[in-house]
Amino acid sequence: MLIYACISSHGFGHGSRTASVLCELAALRPDWRLVLSTGLPEAFLMLSLGAVPFERRPCRWDVGVIQADALGADPVATLAALQALEADLPELVEREARWLEDQRQPVLVLGDVPPAAALLARRLRVPLVWLASFGWDTIHAPMGPRFEPFVERHRQLYAQGDLLLHCPLSLPMDWGLPEVRLGLTSSRPRLVLEWLARELALPPARDRVVLVSFGGLGMAIDPALLARWPEHVFIGPEPLLATVPNGRCLPAGVRPLDLMPLAGRLITKPGYSSFCEAFSQGVGIHLVHRTGFAEAPVLEEDLRNHGWHRLLSQEAFRRGDWQLDRPLEPPRLGPLPLDGATTAAQAIVSLLDGRSALPMGSGFRI
Repeated sequence: MLIYACISSHGFGHGSRTASVLCELAALRPDWRLVLSTGLPEAFLMLSLGAVPFERRPCRWDVGVIQADALGADPVATLAALQALEADLPELVEREARWLEDQRQPVLVLGDVPPAAALLARRLRVPLVWLASFGWDTIHAPMGPRFEPFVERHRQLYAQGDLLLHCPLSLPMDWGLPEVRLGLTSSRPRLVLEWLARELALPPARDRVVLVSFGGLGMAIDPALLARWPEHVFIGPEPLLATVPNGRCLPAGVRPLDLMPLAGRLITKPGYSSFCEAFSQGVGIHLVHRTGFAEAPVLEEDLRNHGWHRLLSQEAFRRGDWQLDRPLEPPRLGPLPLDGATTAAQAIVSLLDGRSALPMGSGFRI
């Protein structure tokens, strides 16, 4: 069986989520072949999958939202990119379909969540599973009337799936599909914590260790602001953090997730995978408000419901008023289940078990 994962190039969160599921799938079916089709960097994918073998097809299946930085959106650039992608998709679908046909293996397409994954599955007549907490239809709909044709097209394509693996922290996904509800989808930390704490000279008190992470685009931080919090150590991917005594740059090969068991708090933007990882490791979230992205207010509300947190305005973040001296606000509803990646992998196995001999073109439906 070949699992062909079409992963959004919009951000690292989609790659992290899919990787968590594929790692669990590899444990259940180590003989299955995993192919990741995405524009995400290979180095990121290798870090996310760890020892799990995979192949990469460098493809851009969707646009998502074009961002000027980690906290803002650019609707004009997004619309132009959607129009350009629409012209490129026929050639991309045909190229990848022919490549998959040449592999002469049964195929399942897993989409997180480029609508165009449906075009590939339909061309090959193979099963299609969505792994999603939202679709681009819901994200693009509030961006103006010029997006309406794309919104309708997205919805038509999402409705062609065979199964929705419905992630938590989600927006509406009214696609009329059978679905499996998931708990949090997160990988696990992989490094020896004692070694990591020594390597970074971390204080023993977890609450004094603060992870600063804003996803693939990053976020420029004035390192002088760290002087406002001399009792804390700050760690993140920004190299400038290492230019001050209480700052550290996350070493190469270390994911933010690997550091979370040593950190008490995370300063970040609204992001699905960041939330899943922080919730799973008991890390409090200091959330910086984000505008222009429909998922952000939903995640902010879910954070209030399910995670220990504090909420920061963008102005407070930029002036260093990070509220680290104040207690975390407790969740209103309590924690979410932690077994989402395992449940998703088991659902894929259940879907395909006993059917792996089906040839492409069998028109399989559940």
